[in-house]
Amino acid sequence: MPVLDAIGHALALAGSMTWQVTWSLILGFTLSAVVQAVVRRETVTRLMGGTGPRSLAVATGLGAASSSCSYAAVALARALLRRGASFTSAMAFEIASTNLVIELGIILALLISWQFTLAEFVGGPIMIVVVAVAFRLFVRARLIDAARRQADRAVAGSMEGHAAMDMSIAGGRSLWRRLASRDGFTSVSHIFVMEWAAVIRDIAIGLVIAGAAAAWIPDSFWSHLFLAGHPAARWWGPVIGPVIAAVSFVCSIGNVPLAAVLWSGGISFGGVISFIFADLIILPIVVIYRKYYGTAMALTLTGIFYVSMVLAGLIVEFVFGGLGLIPEDRSTQVLSATPQWNYTTYLNIVFLALAAVLVVRFFRSGGGPMLAMMNGGPDDHAHHDHGHDEHGQDEHGQDEHGHHEHGHPVR
Repeated sequence: MPVLDAIGHALALAGSMTWQVTWSLILGFTLSAVVQAVVRRETVTRLMGGTGPRSLAVATGLGAASSSCSYAAVALARALLRRGASFTSAMAFEIASTNLVIELGIILALLISWQFTLAEFVGGPIMIVVVAVAFRLFVRARLIDAARRQADRAVAGSMEGHAAMDMSIAGGRSLWRRLASRDGFTSVSHIFVMEWAAVIRDIAIGLVIAGAAAAWIPDSFWSHLFLAGHPAARWWGPVIGPVIAAVSFVCSIGNVPLAAVLWSGGISFGGVISFIFADLIILPIVVIYRKYYGTAMALTLTGIFYVSMVLAGLIVEFVFGGLGLIPEDRSTQVLSATPQWNYTTYLNIVFLALAAVLVVRFFRSGGGPMLAMMNGGPDDHAHHDHGHDEHGQDEHGQDEHGHHEHGHPVR
């Protein structure tokens, strides 16, 4: 019975967190789907050929608009690299598309506090700048050339089919007319459902792990691990945060509930930020880096990403601390909240109805077979996408070819 009680407690906490964040996730994915519906994939590739500040800023902005789960973000970054994007821009896109997205900001504000949302959008660009500088100073051209050759081998990783699909709206109409059209409704529904299908596993795992951690791990353990109350805690949090993320195997938005548990357990403010950013160095993704770019580049990426996460967390910690923006209250209401008739319940009803409408449209417009192609090979969609033209038909497009940062043509 004690074991069953413990399991029940963990599941109850996970259910409570699920109820608190449902509407915000639906809102975030809907807004993301609207943005992706009007941004063509070839446009993204065309703007990411350089390594200068402008190209990195464009890659960051387009990545933030192209919300993806961590696995799909990594697969999409390789697809963009093979189409002509520079390696640095592809990595900036990858970081932004999983760590600078609307839904992540909303759920951070809801589960912890708005200060963490602000820190996300401050720390993310810092991480990207550190990565870009590190690539310029320490990564040799021959390593990037070798990584490109490995990328062109098209070794399968995860979510390849999802990353290869372009479900945006084609045609010469204005943005608002495209969104208001029947094709726009279809495109938004397809992107919405496919994004949910990509992340639902990670969200569910993250919620269960967070519930188990909150229910089973005593506060004293977290306090000792994070050096709570010690002056060194501000430095230690950003160092240990990515390590916990790497071994927890939780990525995408699914790591935010666990971040809330860590915050209540005593990790520093910057430690939470570095933990959230570390979804790109969890062990399964490091294995995918090795498949995509070879062992040397996988280790290089992991090391550079880790250092950039630590530095971003440290900078956020001391800047926000100096400005008095670090919350003093570590209690996390979501861990003890229970469903009741309040704004959360009403918003859940409204947004669950919206989700139902989009799901129905997805299946009625023939989207079902797309789900079976989510884990297809990286070249299964190499010469065709799922964009909708003005008549609602699928269109065909060719990959763009360009030059990478060292002047050699993409093969």
